Amino acid sequence: MRKIREVLRLHHERGLGQRDISNGCGIARSTVAEYLRRAQQVGIAWPLPEGLDDQELDRRLFPAQAMTQEPRALPDFQYLRNELSSHKNVNLTLAQLWQEYREQHPDGYQYSRFCDLYRRWLDKRDYSMRQDHRAGEKLFVDYCDGLALADPATGELIKTQLFVGVWGASNFTYAEASLSQDLPAWIGAHARAFEYFGCVPHLLVPDNLKSGVQRACIYEPLINATYAEMTDHYSCAVLPARPRRPRDKAKAEAGVLVAQRWILAVLRHRIFQSLAELNAAIRELLERLNTRPLRKLKQSRREVFEAVDRPAALPLPERPYEYAEWSKATVNIDYHVEVAAHYYSVPCRLLHERLDVRLTAGAVEIFHGGQRVAAHVRCPLRYKHTTLPDHMPEDHRKYAEWTPSRIIQWATQTGPATASLVERIMDAKAHPEQGYRACLGILRLGERYGKDRVEAASRRGLHYNTCSFRSIKSILIAGLDRQEPPQEQIQTALPFHENIRGGQYYH
Repeated sequence: MRKIREVLRLHHERGLGQRDISNGCGIARSTVAEYLRRAQQVGIAWPLPEGLDDQELDRRLFPAQAMTQEPRALPDFQYLRNELSSHKNVNLTLAQLWQEYREQHPDGYQYSRFCDLYRRWLDKRDYSMRQDHRAGEKLFVDYCDGLALADPATGELIKTQLFVGVWGASNFTYAEASLSQDLPAWIGAHARAFEYFGCVPHLLVPDNLKSGVQRACIYEPLINATYAEMTDHYSCAVLPARPRRPRDKAKAEAGVLVAQRWILAVLRHRIFQSLAELNAAIRELLERLNTRPLRKLKQSRREVFEAVDRPAALPLPERPYEYAEWSKATVNIDYHVEVAAHYYSVPCRLLHERLDVRLTAGAVEIFHGGQRVAAHVRCPLRYKHTTLPDHMPEDHRKYAEWTPSRIIQWATQTGPATASLVERIMDAKAHPEQGYRACLGILRLGERYGKDRVEAASRRGLHYNTCSFRSIKSILIAGLDRQEPPQEQIQTALPFHENIRGGQYYH
């Protein structure tokens, strides 16, 4: 249509002949004559009527051609896309959808044209918005496979992961290697990246890694509690990329590519035996990457960062973030919660409640409804108890004031064997208090079986050295306390015989 418009303009406005118009527009003279003839027939001159678009001009000049184009039923492209997306488990193909289309429209498009139309429609939907990154606003973070370490003892190769952080406005980059993508490595990499930058972005844009995003969602992603606490410490926020939307973090993807090209590719032939050695080499190449002038800007990433991102970024806090893990714990019947294989007390009024636990290297904090209800110094002893008296009920506090001698005196009321048994149980423990429960359980068996039977069971337990609550209870259940312990067989001297040489023969 553009050339038809130009032919009409040159003919009516400039008064050129058909030969000159043909040479100027690069079309045949006969074509020029045909255009002018058709325009004269329908009464179109120059300038064209206002509002006459190309489609209407084509319809007026070539009415017969427009009439011969019989329209065919177009496929419902959105329906095709929805079907292909929602029925991947049955391996649905375009061929099957085309057959269904032809059943509804026998005079419709053939398969090749059907596929071509669908792909053209899909390409038009595959658009992306150019992102303008504000100064100091976003840091894009991601992981990729790193170089392997060689075990100095066995020579075994140990895989590593490369953490990459890229600023949106300046492309200033940070990278470090770690042995995994777990939560401690993820949080530690962020803290060291902020220290390297000397400032903090307003927004972090991670992928939906489990260490950062506990549950991925386009609308309301659930951020990992430790990650959320770290961002709160640095006064920044998290804006995860949408699931399966790599363009949301295109800067991170490009940063990973740059890090692979300018760092990993350079170090590919070197052998590293420790993570510290590898990160030292990465840091050296990282400085080279950030100080290398960019071809278009004629400035380095660091220069752009210092001029653009750093002035608008957030300052570092006075102290770095202390790594802490968050978990859930249910209060047991003894008003203790299990945290990292150790038992810590909470107020007894919270029995059976579900509490939040914050665990650091040196402390354990327990929260209920957002309020801290207990704090303990972290204890490394496995399956031991740390109890605060204020958390105990009144009767348990009295129990805590009991002494081993008091429990032995109580056991004496049942019998001397029972007293000896509970004394041996407490002596076997590092702390006598650890045997209190077993001793009290044995004494309470007298309420069910009677003191005489408990005394007999204690004698049998002492005889066989099975001094525990479970053993005494098993003896009572089986009725073994009513049986006398078997007598020890006494070794008697052998009778004299001339064939018996005796021990002195071998000396």
